[in-house]
Order: sequence, then C-alpha cells, then structure tokens
Amino acid sequence: MSKDFSKDALNAINKKTGKNISEGAIKKLAGTVKPGTTQNEAQLRQLIKQVSAMAKVPVSEATVQEIVNAVKKGGAGSGTMESLMKMMLKK
Repeated sequence: MSKDFSKDALNAINKKTGKNISEGAIKKLAGTVKPGTTQNEAQLRQLIKQVSAMAKVPVSEATVQEIVNAVKKGGAGSGTMESLMKMMLKK
C-alpha cells in the first residue's frame, strides 16, 4: 500500500466522520492487529469497538454482527476492508 493511498484513506475517513483521527493513532491500533485477529470473533469484535471508539462513531451490536459476518464470509482483503468502513460509517 502506498503512502499516498494511506494519506488519502485517512483524509477520506476524517472527512466522512467529521473527526480528526491521527495517523499515529491508526498505526498504534494497527500494531495490535495480528494475522489471526480477523479469524477470532472475540478479537474481531474488540477491534471493531476500538475503531469505533477511536473514531467516536457509535456502532450498534447489529452493525458489529454484520461486520463480523462479512469478514467471516469474505476474508479481509482491501476491497472488503473498504466496504466494512463504509458499513460502519453509514450506520
């Protein structure tokens, strides 16, 4: 993933949420994610809640369940991650 893409994604997220999430905060959170995180439902739920708290965007339990189901069904590729972000932000 290129630096420009990362900056563009961060800017888009900040613009969409109206929040100012720092690159450092995202890197710190990303550093806690292990390859198996998306395979473990409890860890995945915790990650969703951490992202929600960091963005100060409430995510309902129904949305958390939708995200968990989507990750289980489709894995966690870049296209999936984009759709998951959209799912979180639209609720």
